[in-house]
Amino acid sequence: MGIHEAFGVPLILFMIFVAPIWVIMHYRSKRKISEGLSETELNQLNDLSNRAEKMADRIKTLEAILDAESPNWRRDHDKV
Repeated sequence: MGIHEAFGVPLILFMIFVAPIWVIMHYRSKRKISEGLSETELNQLNDLSNRAEKMADRIKTLEAILDAESPNWRRDHDKV
């Protein structure tokens, strides 16, 4: 068994079976990326954005309460 057979057969099998699937999957993923977000994904993104805004508002409220009740809480928290 020569070196050509040792590398040639696996290379041919790779080119026949693996490479075409690899190329198809590559261009399929490129196409999905270029299409952008689906309607469902856009709705999920908007929902997450709304939740993040509500959470930011809640954090600001909690910080305001803590500032009123314990003015040094930020300094004390940084020590931990």
